[in-house]
Amino acid sequence: MSLAVMSPEALQELLARQRTAFSREPYPSRVARQDKLRRLRAALRRHQDRLCDAMSLDFGGRPRLESKLADVLGPVLEINHALRQLRGWMKPRRRQTELLFFSNRAWIEYQPKGVVGIIAPWNFPGYLALGPLIAALAAGNRAMIKMSEFAPNSAQAVRALLAECFDEDEVAVVGGDAEVGKAFAALPFDHLIFTGSTEVGRAVMRAAAENLVPVTLELGGKSPAVVSRSADLRQAARKIAHGRLFNAGQVCVAPDYALVPRERLQEFAAAVADAFKVMSPDTASDRDYTSIVSQRHVTRLHELLADARALGAEVTICGKPDVAARRFPLHLVTGVSDAMRIAREEIFGPILPILPYDGLDGAIEYIAARPRPLALYYFGGDAAEASALGRRTHAGGVTLNDWGWHVFQHDLPFGGIGASGMGTYHGHEGFLALSHGKSMFSTHRLFPVHFFYPPYGRFMQRLALRLFLGTSADKRR
Repeated sequence: MSLAVMSPEALQELLARQRTAFSREPYPSRVARQDKLRRLRAALRRHQDRLCDAMSLDFGGRPRLESKLADVLGPVLEINHALRQLRGWMKPRRRQTELLFFSNRAWIEYQPKGVVGIIAPWNFPGYLALGPLIAALAAGNRAMIKMSEFAPNSAQAVRALLAECFDEDEVAVVGGDAEVGKAFAALPFDHLIFTGSTEVGRAVMRAAAENLVPVTLELGGKSPAVVSRSADLRQAARKIAHGRLFNAGQVCVAPDYALVPRERLQEFAAAVADAFKVMSPDTASDRDYTSIVSQRHVTRLHELLADARALGAEVTICGKPDVAARRFPLHLVTGVSDAMRIAREEIFGPILPILPYDGLDGAIEYIAARPRPLALYYFGGDAAEASALGRRTHAGGVTLNDWGWHVFQHDLPFGGIGASGMGTYHGHEGFLALSHGKSMFSTHRLFPVHFFYPPYGRFMQRLALRLFLGTSADKRR
């Protein structure tokens, strides 16, 4: 099935069709929403191998198990959670009235917003396109998805999967380059979800602001891993190495750098190298190791390393690269300074800067002085340290004694803070983000609301004001 590039006019026409369809069914029943989620789950199971093959083609090599774990199992688990919880999410929520309005009723009803735009990245084209879609469908919306031009085969596979279970006025998939992306971001959606870089996220937010479209931005940043003196060093090294090996480090929540006690830095670096070599003994020929998505991205990684070396860093290579297959082994970098690009830019590849710290206060100050990351990791057994780190730093989410798995818990919200994003999706928070919480208030027939009408200064008005405001030195009415 061809994924034709759509003009701005064609995108607007598609949005108009979805709006018209939504107007015919502005509040889908729970049964209708669950049916859509079940159709999506069944299609995912049928298309899982085709989707994995497509992602491997886009990367130039990606292990099937890695693709199934992230891009197939992840959405299936999220659907399962939504199916279990949807009845409770959709229920109106009672709220208290002011005492002044005692005996009346107040509540919130959750209404679908309408048409949700989703801009998905290339690194997890299944999970990061279908995850927001699941939240949109659970909330009763329709959706348009813009897939990345860097994953054209994945875009085709996602479109084929969705076309099998949805009409285009329910869920539509759009391809195309950055210009199509700009036109897509400028559409007057009822909500827009973007996953990608901070730089592009700013442009998306500017475009959405023209139409006052609310946005959820999942961006990224430099996610730190703090290794405590109380940590099992080799276990921490193994888990952090996995964070840099999984999808070849092309993960928005991958540990971007490690903060390690100064006296154990070299021991930790050696343990990371050993762990990586166990998981990927020969990177050059390892079919269980994902390739870097494009030569442009490989070139950028080499430029980051060259800049670090030129400014005095030491680089240790933990394997042999395969240039033709774009297999890039883990590179450990020590002697890092703030002048280096590697200390300032999100890496998005298998490079791990390792920085020393002397005391936890120093590690906390280092993290707090920088843009707020999407994730933060603590390795150790000191509960007081973990609590201090959590309270004195900000991050979108935290995993203790591992990396990244908080994202896989679909009863937890997923999102960033500050430069790493705004808003959340997954679970109940995703349902709330893509619903309008409408305030509802009802007065009963006998409630004496006329006591608040003019003329002012009557006994009941004075009594109510004295009850809530007390007396005043100013006796004027």
